[in-house]
Amino acid sequence: MAKRKNAGQAEEVRLTYEQAYEELQRMVADMESETITVDELASKLQEAAKLLAICKRKLFDTEKDVKAILEQISGDE
Repeated sequence: MAKRKNAGQAEEVRLTYEQAYEELQRMVADMESETITVDELASKLQEAAKLLAICKRKLFDTEKDVKAILEQISGDE
């Protein structure tokens, strides 16, 4: 997994969908277990928004690629 010096650098480091999703899951678990302080909450939510954007972009790109492949396959028949 990609190591990050600063959690706020989510977009600067190329993360896979799985890495971004796992980081989001950890953040949610930390929030639910109240290990994130009130002082950290805003910055963690900002990072979560960046991670969500990475996940959404990767899902959108994958969907676009799958549609193109399916169109190509159906055009070959």
